[in-house]
Amino acid sequence: MFAEQVLRIIAGLFVGIYVARYLGPEQFGVYSYAAAFVAMFGTISRLGLDGIVVRDLVNHPQERDVYLGTAFWLKLTGAFLTLGLLAIAVQFTSNDAITNLYIFIIASGLIFQSFDVVDFHFQSRVLSRYVSISRLFQLALSSILKLYFIFIQADLFWFVIVSLVDQITLALSLVFAYWRQKIGSFFGHFNLGTAKVMLSNSWPLILSGIAISLYMRIDQIMIKEMLGEREVGLYAAAVRLSEAWYFVPVIITASLFPAIINAKKISQELYNKRLQRLYTIMIYFAVGVALPVTFVAESIVVTLYGMHYQGAGIVLSIHIWAAVFVGLGVVNGSWFLAENLQKLATLNTLIGAVANVVLNYFLIPVYGIAGVAFATLASYGVAAYLALLLHKKTRGRFYIVTSAVFPGWR
Repeated sequence: MFAEQVLRIIAGLFVGIYVARYLGPEQFGVYSYAAAFVAMFGTISRLGLDGIVVRDLVNHPQERDVYLGTAFWLKLTGAFLTLGLLAIAVQFTSNDAITNLYIFIIASGLIFQSFDVVDFHFQSRVLSRYVSISRLFQLALSSILKLYFIFIQADLFWFVIVSLVDQITLALSLVFAYWRQKIGSFFGHFNLGTAKVMLSNSWPLILSGIAISLYMRIDQIMIKEMLGEREVGLYAAAVRLSEAWYFVPVIITASLFPAIINAKKISQELYNKRLQRLYTIMIYFAVGVALPVTFVAESIVVTLYGMHYQGAGIVLSIHIWAAVFVGLGVVNGSWFLAENLQKLATLNTLIGAVANVVLNYFLIPVYGIAGVAFATLASYGVAAYLALLLHKKTRGRFYIVTSAVFPGWR
């Protein structure tokens, strides 16, 4: 799994840079906008079922076919529901017919994401290597196709098709891996009672997923509507570099958080002290990356993407500092889960999303894509740091984070 993630990051970064150089800012902006538009609605199709189905499969393995079959048909229904919502949503945009076609080609892949239920089965059996192998096959085919289309000087349409091929390839690979287990089929199993229970448990996760998607993707939608496709391409290129570091906080937190949870069994003071140290690690790592990048951002962008992307460096120099709050947010997410405070986590994310939209609305006309980068940075800070002050159950986290920033402060 670790090897798959590393290879995905490397291929996604370098093949993505090659694609962006080939397409140029405007065409890359159209592609990025279409992908962001679909991603903003794509959470709905997943119905928040992922963790719930894995949990149920672990607790009741004898009901495997019922859980997998019910989840499959629910997710398939969610995919078609999402396509219907997209058909309505595009009516309120300034998109031309070609852009809308690209949106629906990419969105068609949501239908094939229904086969992700096979991944849930493998997770519940601690057999995720089969999923990793499937994803590596998908990654290899996707990278080869993109490089081939660059070699033959293909149109943007074919790179959009690759996004759909990615989902089809992964679905077929997962089904093949499941078939190799020789444990029968789940497609003929659907239980209405089980479906109702799943949805009653998942609706808070659906809302949380929508908030996160809005939070992460609305900036590119607003750039396109207020500035144009070229600016979307410049912004997306810079953000791709900025977000390349985001896997590090996830790995660090996953490695250290179990020790932090165990510390709570010893004393609350030790628990808080270890949390503060983890926050400190996140902050110092992010600053260590952001500080040098700030001074050479334009050179990095031009070197990697070419002169056509000149002007995106200002976005990178601002957006890279969002890594500070991303690290804090990752730790907060694990803490919210450990303390069973997921609803407060959703509330903080919604607050950040609203702040992002409001700041973008006022900053884009004045500062362009630099304003978007600042809006993203500020809204991340609101969600991961300032919002902790709003509820008494999270106020202690605010003080611990502040202590991590200013070690002498108590």
